[in-house]
Amino acid sequence: MAKSFSESYKEAGVDITAGYKSVELMKEHIARTAVFGDTSSIGGFGGLFPLDMTGLKDPVLVSGTDGVGTKLKLAFLLDKHDTVGIDCVAMCVNDVICVGAKPLFFLDYIACGKNYPEKIAEIVKGVAEGCVQSQAALIGGETAEMPGFYPIDEYDLAGFAVGVVDRSRILDKESVEAGDVVIALPSSGVHSNGFSLVRKVFDIGNSDLSERIDELGEKTLGETLITPTKIYVKPMLKLMDSVKVKSVSHITGGGFYENIPRSLPKGLGVRIKRSDIRVLPIFDVIAKRGGIPERDMFNTFNMGVGMTAIVPQDSADLAVEVLKGAGENAYILGEVVTSEEGVEIW
Repeated sequence: MAKSFSESYKEAGVDITAGYKSVELMKEHIARTAVFGDTSSIGGFGGLFPLDMTGLKDPVLVSGTDGVGTKLKLAFLLDKHDTVGIDCVAMCVNDVICVGAKPLFFLDYIACGKNYPEKIAEIVKGVAEGCVQSQAALIGGETAEMPGFYPIDEYDLAGFAVGVVDRSRILDKESVEAGDVVIALPSSGVHSNGFSLVRKVFDIGNSDLSERIDELGEKTLGETLITPTKIYVKPMLKLMDSVKVKSVSHITGGGFYENIPRSLPKGLGVRIKRSDIRVLPIFDVIAKRGGIPERDMFNTFNMGVGMTAIVPQDSADLAVEVLKGAGENAYILGEVVTSEEGVEIW
């Protein structure tokens, strides 16, 4: 690469040598994920991954793709770029696990106004951490320098995950029936959804992100909001190995009212007692500051529940016990009922 340099391209705003430096700086972070697959092709034209078929009779590949969204605006303002990569991985692998699949590998895409190698490496550091948490190999990605399209200090971040599951273990929401129990896995915060409303409520860009709010404890407002999305892969795989999990829902944009029904067959709904929901303080602050009706809050944010799992009634206590053993402070959230309402919070 030593001879690769274009003065004309640099004058147009794209420094290809910065791209080479970015790759070199990110390699140490990518190496952390090598134990989960082949990362030796970083810098090449395609990511390689050796597929281990051990124990798989009828393997099915499962894919998921997503981005971080407008939460990135917060990263720009705080000049903190080492956690949004976790969000990016989480938004993909948490969807893949909803099918019952184990994530295998991940690729990222970073588009920026100007390639600052150290900043790109920080972003990839977060991506690598997300991959470590989900036991997936980071086998490649793309950094696109796009002057005139993005402001020089801004970027976008998206990703793509692939997992595998044996066909016999694919979760089937049609197996859900009235009387089944909904288990809640707590969220770490706002995660990566609803930030257009968050930014409006707090007037992000003009507000003091170092503000300390009593309800939020020791963390500042900015620190609370940028807390990365929790990755549920390990506890969910352990749960699926221990009890019969019928259906799983990743609570993202649209909150309870949009996502939980996606894990239910037609004619069934979920009944949840409002007092049983362990709402995180940040959501109370958002509702109060923004004057947002509770119905809208539950239809926009995860409200403290990042994922739900539906299990048979006689397995509910064991499910909670297994998840707690995996580090999740899980609890019984509600029950499945015959209903066309989808979600009823009373």
